[in-house]
Amino acid sequence: MKMIWITFQREGIHMYPDAPEEVSFLRQPHRHMFHFKVHLEVFHNDRDVEFIMFKRELEGLYSSGILQFDYKSCEMLAEDMERYILTKYPGRMYTVNVSEDNENGAILYSQGYFK
Repeated sequence: MKMIWITFQREGIHMYPDAPEEVSFLRQPHRHMFHFKVHLEVFHNDRDVEFIMFKRELEGLYSSGILQFDYKSCEMLAEDMERYILTKYPGRMYTVNVSEDNENGAILYSQGYFK
């Protein structure tokens, strides 16, 4: 399997309303730099999906308002991106990584990724 990958980052505000007492400060809205890394399966070596264009496309989902932070967790942001990829690039393997400040985050693998 061949894959391309792109990264980008966006400033966002989120919160964790049900945070455990030990991290109760997370219940309040707070800022992070969210880092995204997305892998997408390609089917040949001649830029089946051109990665600079793919990066701009995914970054544009936030600047255009198609995707929004809306206080979402990394897992929720990854699922939003997954829904877009499934619609725009059906039948391809992918991963979506979203982290807070490039420290802690979540990774989502496409179904069938681990064959």
